[in-house]
Amino acid sequence: MIHIRHRRRAGLWAAAAAVVLVFLVALEYAARRYGLPGPITAQAREVIFPPKSGGILYAGLALTMVVLTWRQRAVALGAAIGVDLVFWGVRWAAGIEVSDGHPFGNGALWAILGVAVLAVTRRTGGERVLLLKGVGLALLLVAGRKTGDTWLLITSRTRPTVLDQYVAAADHVLGDPSWLVGRIVTASGPVGYNILDFVYGQLPVAAVVVALYQLRHVAARRLFPGHHLVRTFLVIGLVGPAFYMLFPVVGPLFAYGSGTAHWESVALWSPDMEPTAQWALGDLWPGTPPPHGAPQPMPFDEFTPRNCMPSLHTAWATAIYVHTRKSPPLLRHAGTFWLIATLAATLGFGFHYGVDLLAGVVFTLTIEAALRTYDRGWDRSGLRLAGFGAAVFTALLLSYRYLPVQMADHRWAAGPLLVLATVSVILAYVRTVARWERDAAPGAGAGDSGRAGVGAAVTGGPLPG
Repeated sequence: MIHIRHRRRAGLWAAAAAVVLVFLVALEYAARRYGLPGPITAQAREVIFPPKSGGILYAGLALTMVVLTWRQRAVALGAAIGVDLVFWGVRWAAGIEVSDGHPFGNGALWAILGVAVLAVTRRTGGERVLLLKGVGLALLLVAGRKTGDTWLLITSRTRPTVLDQYVAAADHVLGDPSWLVGRIVTASGPVGYNILDFVYGQLPVAAVVVALYQLRHVAARRLFPGHHLVRTFLVIGLVGPAFYMLFPVVGPLFAYGSGTAHWESVALWSPDMEPTAQWALGDLWPGTPPPHGAPQPMPFDEFTPRNCMPSLHTAWATAIYVHTRKSPPLLRHAGTFWLIATLAATLGFGFHYGVDLLAGVVFTLTIEAALRTYDRGWDRSGLRLAGFGAAVFTALLLSYRYLPVQMADHRWAAGPLLVLATVSVILAYVRTVARWERDAAPGAGAGDSGRAGVGAAVTGGPLPG
């Protein structure tokens, strides 16, 4: 039975790798049709050219190092820093200025690839598989960032009209929270804005910190836990952008405001984007909520990402919160802070409407339910939970698209219904996972001993040694 289970898991890893490869190749082809570099090209360039995010590459190296011994970690980190110093020296000597991207990070990518070469040429069997899993996690983290960038470019080129008027009408039932929080963040000045901007921008780093805690025993026990944050992050990043194509929305800052120009006077790291004010319905955000009327699709530019529905920043912050519930107090409080600050930033920066956030929470819990249900062998209660979450998520998006006026006309009924629908998924998730954990408790009895390992995997903790 154990041998069959290992063969099935190996087959799943092979199938997943094949799917990811096909997806990346297809995305590369689609991007090139629009004259854009795809994720494979963008990643390959960073072997030599300055990377877009050196921090992400070093975060990926940290994930790879969970499979290494302490001595190997020191060698890998030293090699990464050494390679970066060589690149810095060559660029300095050649008079090359790094104006787009970071002057560091190439060394981390070289170190990750070095571990892959070590696994293929010097290791065999389970040890090779373990090292390649560590490399795979790192490369998937980086590829996820590149894939997201490519998706955003494609949405701006392929979706000439956006549905912001529909979402803004639906957002009336929640009291236009983006306008409210936007005024608060604007009033907080440079300090409030830049603190939230730092939290918002460093979400992947926060996820890696949590993942490193969850994977801290991998090197000693030579196996990964059944469920951890990186899996959830990757699935969110893989599946989420597909809804950007189905439900293109640019956000209140762009559709009803002056775009990123609104923050230029306070931002320390002002995004390099073209002006968008001429495409907006008016300069209304965050001072004046949009008028209540009949929504319709509106044309928008060809460079602003249609990346609002659902809010993936909310989805990722929710995943961090969920995965820190069984952590030490410091990490648990950090997960709570990151969720609250991310919600404040997504609304306060004008990047999202309130209904985007509700969809993002339901989206994450549905994915978490599906992943944990797979770990339990497609448990019936888990399938019900995942199906319920998917149904609520679908109902939310359909109501935003086809019933926004009716909801706005009956806001005192529609608003509580939207919140209750989201809360129902949260409660169903909490109750189902709590029941799984009770079943997997050490005192569950001898008959449940076979499920204890599964329970440890469900909670994201280390498997028994």
